[in-house]
Amino acid sequence: MTISDIAKMAGVSKAAVSRYFNNGYVSAEKSEAIRRVVEETGYRPSLNAQMLRVKKSRLIGVIAPKMASSSISRAVEGILSVLDESEYQMLLSVTQDNEKKELDYFKIFEEQGVDGIIYFGTILTPAHKSFLKNSGVPVVMVGQHMTGVSCVYHDDYHCMKELTKKAINNGRTKPGYIGVRIEDKAVGEERYKGYCDALSEAGLEWAKENYLTADFNIRSGYEKAEEMLEMHPELDALICATDEIAFGAYRYMNDKHIRVPEQIYLSGHGDSDYIRVGGHAIATAHFDYRESGVEAARILLDKINDPGMSSREIKLGYYIVD
Repeated sequence: MTISDIAKMAGVSKAAVSRYFNNGYVSAEKSEAIRRVVEETGYRPSLNAQMLRVKKSRLIGVIAPKMASSSISRAVEGILSVLDESEYQMLLSVTQDNEKKELDYFKIFEEQGVDGIIYFGTILTPAHKSFLKNSGVPVVMVGQHMTGVSCVYHDDYHCMKELTKKAINNGRTKPGYIGVRIEDKAVGEERYKGYCDALSEAGLEWAKENYLTADFNIRSGYEKAEEMLEMHPELDALICATDEIAFGAYRYMNDKHIRVPEQIYLSGHGDSDYIRVGGHAIATAHFDYRESGVEAARILLDKINDPGMSSREIKLGYYIVD
């Protein structure tokens, strides 16, 4: 099946069919005739042929560390909500938190001619930063901030500071913190810094040492909560960098018959479905992850349409849920 066949069956010119598939002007009558033939035949235009004509693949590469994360899945939904209204399709790669695979996918997507890349940033090595600054295709980063690079990120510092102050204002004076790798600037460094600064303002500097690093999952939260409370059984508050970690800690406390929040004030970060299981026992912070995906996709499409566009950096807000 070719464009000539479609044109003959629809009773229109080949030029009209070409304009139809390339979003050019076609009268409503001709457009409907072409649409009917396409629907009846199941015809799909050749992607390679389109690329040769318009010098675009109509493909967006998305690089994510994992999909077993409510924050990333919500952001991907936001990306799709924008792309579904455009002529672009998404190619999703999942790296399982492997920084080398992220670099591999940068290269693969660039070589395969995607029109742009949306990257969920985690640990930014010098190689990552070099690609983001010098990429041959437009790139937008989600979840991390880097000056001079288009990105959509969250206010991790102030959010964690407010969560920690909320625990202190609830009369908790012996807090602990379960974070993630400090190399992750947003979730690791900025959130821990917010926790520490809240302690400093409350005169609880010594509690900065009540700190453990976990992985981004429930099991690790369970194990680190056990380790933390074995080292510091006097704790009356446990602040966690993510909801997954907090829910793991909640399960451990439930197994040990420790009442939350009566005995230990517990907070997470992300306002995920995990927290709903614990009712209102676990405090958390709401980030609009879906909106971060929407904004990232919009910026990327703007950059594709205007290659000379300067970088755009958007910091989204938050609110506390308890």
